[in-house]
Amino acid sequence: MVEMSIQDKMIVTDYENKINELISKMTLEEKVGQLTQIVPSLFGAFEEIITKLVEGEISFQEFQAMEKNYHKDEIKEGILGSMGGVTGAEISNELQKIAVEESRLGIPLLFGLDVIHGYKTIFPIPLAEACSWDMELIEKTAEIAAKETSAAGIHWTYAPMVDISRDSRWGRVAEGAGEDTYLASVIAAARVKGFQGEDLSNAESILACAKHFAAYGGAVGGRDYNTVDMSLQTLHEVYLPPFKAAANAGVATFMSAFNDLNGIPCTVNNYLLTDVLREQFGFKGFVVSDANSIAECVIHGSSVDRKEASKKALLAGLEVDMSHGTYQQDLPEQINNGDIPEEVLNEAVRRVLRVKFHLGLFDNPYRTNKEIEAKTLLAPEHVGVAREMAQRSIVLLKNEDNILPLKKNLKKIAVIGPLADNKKEMLGTWAITGDPEEVVTVLSGIQSIVDKDTEIVFSKGCEVTGDEGIDFNTAVQIASESDVIIAVVGENADMSGEASSRMDLNLPGRQEDLLKALHQTGKPVVVVLINGRPLAIPWAAENVSAIVEAWQLGIQSGNAVADVLFGDYNPSGKLVATFPYSVGQVPIYYNHSKTGRPAGKVKFTSKYIDGPAEPLYPFGFGLSYTTFKYENLVIEPEVTKESLATLYVDVINTGERAGEEIVQLYVSDVVASRVRPVKELKGFKKIMLQPGERRTVTFDLPINNLGFYNEAMEYVVEPGLFKVTVGSNSQAGLDGSFIVVEEKR
Repeated sequence: MVEMSIQDKMIVTDYENKINELISKMTLEEKVGQLTQIVPSLFGAFEEIITKLVEGEISFQEFQAMEKNYHKDEIKEGILGSMGGVTGAEISNELQKIAVEESRLGIPLLFGLDVIHGYKTIFPIPLAEACSWDMELIEKTAEIAAKETSAAGIHWTYAPMVDISRDSRWGRVAEGAGEDTYLASVIAAARVKGFQGEDLSNAESILACAKHFAAYGGAVGGRDYNTVDMSLQTLHEVYLPPFKAAANAGVATFMSAFNDLNGIPCTVNNYLLTDVLREQFGFKGFVVSDANSIAECVIHGSSVDRKEASKKALLAGLEVDMSHGTYQQDLPEQINNGDIPEEVLNEAVRRVLRVKFHLGLFDNPYRTNKEIEAKTLLAPEHVGVAREMAQRSIVLLKNEDNILPLKKNLKKIAVIGPLADNKKEMLGTWAITGDPEEVVTVLSGIQSIVDKDTEIVFSKGCEVTGDEGIDFNTAVQIASESDVIIAVVGENADMSGEASSRMDLNLPGRQEDLLKALHQTGKPVVVVLINGRPLAIPWAAENVSAIVEAWQLGIQSGNAVADVLFGDYNPSGKLVATFPYSVGQVPIYYNHSKTGRPAGKVKFTSKYIDGPAEPLYPFGFGLSYTTFKYENLVIEPEVTKESLATLYVDVINTGERAGEEIVQLYVSDVVASRVRPVKELKGFKKIMLQPGERRTVTFDLPINNLGFYNEAMEYVVEPGLFKVTVGSNSQAGLDGSFIVVEEKR
């Protein structure tokens, strides 16, 4: 008997009869209401206040204290299906009670919120977490986020973002898993499983939402909301697989993207929302628009007015209108006059109700209370996992003369930089429910880990941006009197995330000048980067003693950074996004297509005349406090398209410390009917080795995973020679090959 998929299980239940019975009783307004999501209205400038909240100008606590209109009359009328921006067990239960006990049909509300990397226990930004390559821990942080979110009365997170991003100018690279399709797909599945658990009706599970469907990360110039134009082959081979992985993992909802794709806004894109998502992926949940994206189809120029945009969106397969009431205002007339078949509306309502039934809201609409909320948020075990994930997210980029780890009994340490004693900026983008007062700064982490006789001196030196607050003299003076300088520099939290694209990927403001002044002291300089995207830092890479890529690590930032700097944790992170030498190289990514004139010494090859063609730090790169050696790569010489290729490689810890290594498998299709990437990640294993320990790592590589879409958009695996590299990053390792042959008869 063939086991049913998670998506199929969503509709083969006794819920279907109940859903159909409800639909038969609903008025047109109630049906459209199930497709309507709005947020509480603020008594003031709504857009301005929300912008200030997202950008950190007002705290979440200040936002919560503002007087709001929760649209209780509309809930009572049964013409709202979901709400965003409602937080707290008390208010969510109050509103749910109106929906369940006072509306005509008693249909419960869904409450949604952007919980991107934690609710109160803020974990590292998703880009940082991806650098751990640790699926078990990534799933765990999503699970904890779900527990806290559900305890606060929220049922639904608009995460994970599974967009592939090859352009670090795009601010939302911080929210995803980087540039690689294979790794992003594995992470997408892990995050969905973490949020949703084994049973959505469990009160500690929440709905996940795979976003942004699709190809949002391919925006021209890395400019947020910009157009995307790409071949269908690139779409299906690079950008869609993480969404398919999320669907296969049972994700309950999808979110359409703001951008147009090949001229059609994703919000009204029938090919994406029906042909691909419903028919190819077998998705049975519902799709929500991004905020106001239906109305924005008018600005795109693809619809004459909002009414036409609403019609196109619903017919294309988009069920829920987020935040601006477009469906509520524009659909009823078109249903009444026959422009939109009512069965289309009914099917959309059916999908929303189905998810509510699977979430258990009809049986248990009040999934939390104030007591559950109080004991769940920031539970000690949650904070402990936050520290562990922050440790594993850190990537060691440089360690000249093994200056790291530092000794804890140094006489004097200078901690310099605008981000060394900054709580708010450690939280990163989309941490609107986090409390900066819960953050451990880098300075505090260092102070807590060194010996009591070690003197710690601090100076900001400058601000992150601008020319104000510059005090290089004080910074240089205390640095010159110290044994080592720890310089904490990078980006503010609001410099990455939504609507935060950057033209310049250098350290902003005067921070590089500060590093140069510190370097002139002759004392060793350890740079700790706090940032939400890959940066172009060639001067630092050339001149400072060590570079620790710490990203924005959440509430346990300082403790995790100190753990790594002083050797309590041996760094094991590996980059999931290429670091450019210069912004002029962007977009830059390791798995680019082959060219007839690859970069070389000859002038007429694919390179720059004023800089290197190679990146500063490649995908998969990351150092350790120990060293690893690879030997004895063994590969089956010949396999068929229907089989597995088994590979073996020995990995030896040749250093003096225990450490983790992420063993990476890359494959290249040497000759094909379409130009293929120079190499592609097709597997990885994370292993712990003691000093001197040798381990044989085995990869079982499904040959069917090595295919591509041909000119007829058929997925094919062609016979021929495939090269293999197994090593520590995308640019280093042992090489081998195997041949794929037709199945022998």
